[in-house]
This record gives sequence, C-alpha cells and structure tokens, in this order.
Amino acid sequence: MCSRGHKKLFKINLGLTSYKDTWALQKQLVALRYQSKLPDCLLLTEHYPVITMGRGAHPENLRETRENLSARGIDLVEVERGGDITFHGPGQIVIYPLIDLNNRGRDLHQYLRHLEQVIIIALEDYGLKAGLKEGLTGVWVNDHKLAAIGVAVSHWITYHGAALNVNTNLDYFRLINPCGITEYPVGSLASLLGHEIDIDRAANRLAENFADFFHYEMETVASVDEIINELPTV
Repeated sequence: MCSRGHKKLFKINLGLTSYKDTWALQKQLVALRYQSKLPDCLLLTEHYPVITMGRGAHPENLRETRENLSARGIDLVEVERGGDITFHGPGQIVIYPLIDLNNRGRDLHQYLRHLEQVIIIALEDYGLKAGLKEGLTGVWVNDHKLAAIGVAVSHWITYHGAALNVNTNLDYFRLINPCGITEYPVGSLASLLGHEIDIDRAANRLAENFADFFHYEMETVASVDEIINELPTV
C-alpha cells in the first residue's frame, strides 16, 4: 500500500474544534484533493464533547437521551464513517488523514490496519505494548481500548480517521457502549501510566509516525486559511 518515494503531506493542527465544523472542513478539503488542488493532508484536533454514531451504529448503544446529552453540553451527531458509536472530547487526539488511495491500491481494509499500526508504534514511545483484537477495529493495551478508528472515502479520498485517548475524561464513555463493546473497558495513556501526558508532544509524534509509515515528506501548515488563500483563482 505504501507507495515508493516520498509524497508531500500537509499537516494542520486545528486545536480544539467543534466536531461539525471539522466534519464540514474535511468534506471541503476532500473535494479540493479530488480536484488535485491540494496534496494529501493530515488534520489533528481535539473536539468539544460530542458523541458520534457511524453507519453501523445501534441505537441501544446510546445509554442517555439526546435531551440529557444536550443539557450536559454534549452534541450527538450521525455521520457517514464506518463503525458504531464513540465519544470525542478534550484530551483526545483525533487525526483525520485526507489521502488519495487511488495510487495506494484502493484497499480500505488495509488502510485501517495501517492506521492501527501507526498508533501502535506511537504507543511504544510510552513503554506500552499495544496490539489488536481479532474481529475488532482499534488499538488495545491490556484489554483496554485506547484508540478507535472509523473512516469514509469519497472518490477514494479518505476522511474521518482515528481517535487516541491521551488525557481524556473516561467518564464520558459511560454514556455509551463504545463501538458497541461491553466486555472491555476504554483506557487512556494517562489512566494506564498514572500521570497526565503532554498532548502536543503526543500529537506531533503521532503525525511523524504517520508520515514515516506512509512515506510522506511532511510540511506543517499554520492554518487551513493559509492553504485556501494560496489556491489559484479561476
């Protein structure tokens, strides 16, 4: 899947964002990527509290009413990514790779496995031996799920992505059956290591691992506006 040579990758750290705003931004950038107006991109962000339900979501995995979620300031969004239900919030690194799979074999399942490997490698920096569970998507340490993955493609351009719990408040996951799984708990780097983690360092390392694994020459871009403003006008 990893093509030979190095291709350019724009890395943009969005900071703390609204899920719906970033979802709309992804679709805008996917359209530009399909028109070859951009190279592949990697967005990094933390989200305000939100529960998202993917294409495979089962209503019974939401354990709270929409009204009670709203009262607690938690959005509920149905999206087109694969997978069931999950939570995003502060202290969690979310990566959204917007990459063209047309030259990478158009193999979405292999792409998912490669995203898992990128996260497994990143966790080695913290002395954690992460792995997979047969039949389940995501990354695990000692039966705790640390990372959830759910993606979509448009014209074989990927969007949505992966979420790694770093300093996440895990109480939020009690509102759902995360990814429909009830037999294993959700974990975070902080909960397993017993102390808070430098999330900026973790995000940068994750981005570097992604670029290395997929053979990119990564260029950090200060903002999406910087990209859009430099596009040629027609």
